[in-house]
Amino acid sequence: MSRILLLSNGHGEDLSGALVGKWLRKLHHHVDAFPLVGFGNSYTQAGIKVLGKTREFSTGGLGYTTFSGRLTELFQGQLVYLVGRFWTLLSVSSNYDLLVVIGDVVPVICAWLTRLPVVTYLVAYSSHYEGKLKLPWPCGSFLSSKRFLKIYTRDQLTADDLTIQLDRNIEFLGNPFLEPVFENQESLPSCGFRLGLLPGSRRPELDSNLLLMLSVIDLLPFPLVIEREIHFDMALVTSLTNKELKSLVSQRGWQTCNSSIQLRRNQLKVSIHRDSFVKVLQSSDVVLSMAGTAAEQALGLTKPVIQLPGNGPQFTASFAEAQRRLLGPTVFCADGIVGQGSNLRNTARLILEILERSKNDPKLHKECCEQAMKRLGPEGGARRMAVEISSLIDAMHS
Repeated sequence: MSRILLLSNGHGEDLSGALVGKWLRKLHHHVDAFPLVGFGNSYTQAGIKVLGKTREFSTGGLGYTTFSGRLTELFQGQLVYLVGRFWTLLSVSSNYDLLVVIGDVVPVICAWLTRLPVVTYLVAYSSHYEGKLKLPWPCGSFLSSKRFLKIYTRDQLTADDLTIQLDRNIEFLGNPFLEPVFENQESLPSCGFRLGLLPGSRRPELDSNLLLMLSVIDLLPFPLVIEREIHFDMALVTSLTNKELKSLVSQRGWQTCNSSIQLRRNQLKVSIHRDSFVKVLQSSDVVLSMAGTAAEQALGLTKPVIQLPGNGPQFTASFAEAQRRLLGPTVFCADGIVGQGSNLRNTARLILEILERSKNDPKLHKECCEQAMKRLGPEGGARRMAVEISSLIDAMHS
């Protein structure tokens, strides 16, 4: 049995790491986790020990965020925290045989400095953004090193691109974060159309995202909502309590009822689902999204995605634009300035259009299926990665 440490740097990365870690444990390896940012809740939920004292920051990661978000992180002490986490990593790394990196340049650099053998899943990078991936310095040099035993990418285009750039075999085995969306779960009751609402998971951004979504729902013509039997179902994290939800939505004239499992304004209704993210995704015809990994999971389930850019710090117009380049033409976004009336009205019209197409346009369904495979690949990525990593460890010890 080998000792493996999972090193990640964000909520989505933690999820992928936890799913790979569960399979590595099934293959009889000892697995611990070291999230560089955040509490690493995905690891804890998977029964994987999280090392060191962890802390959550407002942006929840080290990727896309606004300038003000970066300033907020500095005031919150993220830089000092990261330096402390790095020193803790160096102090514990000698207890492990292998580091598995899930993320981007930051954990790659940290892994390099431990001098341990490394396997890397570059979930944060894709050649779909620009056609050719420009790895940030010094990521390319480190990944070319023999100490980085294996490199996996999030899509085949990136694997082909980096195979040429790094002059070594880079593999695409699928995306671990798709595993939860393929779990068999009971579906929501049938209806004419169902719009899934994904406001994100990071507070306080989640709060403003939720209100923006309700503003869009308000603009949908109620007679049409009734005629087409459109249901609205929101996947909501538990960090926003029922009491806080009630106070929040009252700002826009909405009320909570039925123990906060439903929001109402006039005759409009939005059902709230906690710990039922997969059920909402699987049951929806279309999703309205202000999320990162969740939108990718929706794409993996061949669902059309409509974006609603907000004020950040993460899900901004620039983040949404980059997400469209990453995920392709079945991700839609309305014109207009973020948060302004024109954008909200255009989003409402787009919702009605894509809902109708989801049921009556076979070309859209075909393209959703094609893009899901092209951009994300088949299910089973976590298991395939774990099996290969286990084989690498066996080869190291032979």
